[in-house]
Amino acid sequence: MTDTEIEITADLVRDLLEEQHPDLAGLPIREVEGGWGNQMWRLGGELAVRMQRMDPTPELQLKERQWLPVLAPRLPLPVPTPVRLGEPSERFPKHWTVMTWVPGEPLDHGSISRGAHAADTLAGFLRALHVEAPADAPISTDFGAHPRNCTDGFENLFQAVVPDDIAADVRAVWDDAVTAPAWEGPRVWVHGDLHPANVVVSDGTLSGIVDFGAMFAGDPAWDLAAAWVLLPDGTASRFFDTYALADEAAIRRARGLAAMKSLFLMLMGQNGDRGLPGGKPHWGPAGRAALDRVLKGL
Repeated sequence: MTDTEIEITADLVRDLLEEQHPDLAGLPIREVEGGWGNQMWRLGGELAVRMQRMDPTPELQLKERQWLPVLAPRLPLPVPTPVRLGEPSERFPKHWTVMTWVPGEPLDHGSISRGAHAADTLAGFLRALHVEAPADAPISTDFGAHPRNCTDGFENLFQAVVPDDIAADVRAVWDDAVTAPAWEGPRVWVHGDLHPANVVVSDGTLSGIVDFGAMFAGDPAWDLAAAWVLLPDGTASRFFDTYALADEAAIRRARGLAAMKSLFLMLMGQNGDRGLPGGKPHWGPAGRAALDRVLKGL
């Protein structure tokens, strides 16, 4: 069976549950919009099934299975926690996991109206997450590098989507991040991929964090970029005041990474406008708004 022959449907999800976790097979199943590497299906009111789809290996799911139960108890916001493991079978030769459902609306389909509260909430979450990781914690090969080691990726995004009228300003932010001192502290836990589709909101503020497939131990600046990527105008300064663990160099690296992440959102929006696979038309405006916040600084 090849990837192109696997159509993930509600019937398939129910069949897999009946085979491996029959006590859950009677719960209502419905697809959750979004998802690329993994497809999510809501299972009853409190659970979700995470199905490996485009991810070429099960590494990201296996990482979540191993480490989220360790991290979740000390985090101040809900995160998805594995409760049942689905193993590859003849019916579906990939991994799947039953996880707790994090209630709320993804930020890329919602909004934050309580900016100060959201800034404090995000800062509190990252303070709790950014503690020294054990020696066997994962190290990312895709995320986590100093900005100077991400120049090719930045240049590709820059050339693809940056508007001419702000190109010089965007490059100045990136160049400043490239010259910032490197992280010299201990390797801490980092989510690594905080963007509007990976956080949920309710009552106008952040209420949960999802998709820890990219998590690694390393430089917290990769998460601190969320001060501009996620939070509304004028709240980055409050975030850093509340977080209170970032020195000037970390803020410089984070701001450059926020610029790169904003350009990525803009590219995904452009791909969506062009009808390309994986494109997200509504990410384009979110990315441009985030980039404008980056250029305003703190």
